[in-house]
Amino acid sequence: MNTPLISPALVTSSDGPFLAAAELTQRESRATSSHSHARGQLMGALSGLVSIGVNRQHWVVPAIHAIWIPPHCEHSIRSHGPFSGWSVFIAEHSCAALPREPRAIRTTSLLRAAVRRAASWDGTQLDAQQSRIAEVILDELAASKAESLGLPAPEDARLLRITDALARDLSDSRRLEQWAEWAGLSPRTLSRRFVAETGLSFAQWRTQARLLRALERVADGVSVTAIAFELGYDNVSAFIDMFRRATGTTPGRYVAASRNFPTMPLSARA
Repeated sequence: MNTPLISPALVTSSDGPFLAAAELTQRESRATSSHSHARGQLMGALSGLVSIGVNRQHWVVPAIHAIWIPPHCEHSIRSHGPFSGWSVFIAEHSCAALPREPRAIRTTSLLRAAVRRAASWDGTQLDAQQSRIAEVILDELAASKAESLGLPAPEDARLLRITDALARDLSDSRRLEQWAEWAGLSPRTLSRRFVAETGLSFAQWRTQARLLRALERVADGVSVTAIAFELGYDNVSAFIDMFRRATGTTPGRYVAASRNFPTMPLSARA
């Protein structure tokens, strides 16, 4: 059973301080089923990887990134292996200037330092100095740019059939024309509706799906060779090239960075 990071009574209401934070370091995986709460949540990773399901989308949060989940937004969470990170819970009345939709962001050193300070607070009303630090966190989130760490699901049943089939087997390399015939629609319709419903072309969606799965499998400790062939790449070099273009580093270096595991106390736990 997961130990709450912060008082459940605080998370589910807007009473108490308008911002509360907690930090977590763990060696085992952690999973939280679909739920929502009155406060918005900004969840960040320092090392390791977290997957989040929200609003018919699948998101991953690799190191030094975070995802913003607005108040009352249904979401589920799963960490993959060892993980170090933090969460900030923001009262609904303080979320007016924050993004209205879920958003993945790359965190700044200023944001991480402010969260670290906030995680040391005791959960009572904030004094003037604490309020200023809390406002820095809100400002950093409000000014953040969205990162492409999500995978939107289409609503059209024919497209959803395709994405579900691909999710089950990302090594399936059928061309768009073949998928269109399999799903019972024209290639032109498939291409047009994919962009309209997901914001991505079919090829971009498949590449993004493979990247997110790769990040999860790397975090699970699977070898680069096994991941490459699991995702349908003809050779390891092609997979490494895709990974480098998307993340700025190779899978091996990504693993090494993730294993540089900081020690972090648990704070503000229930």
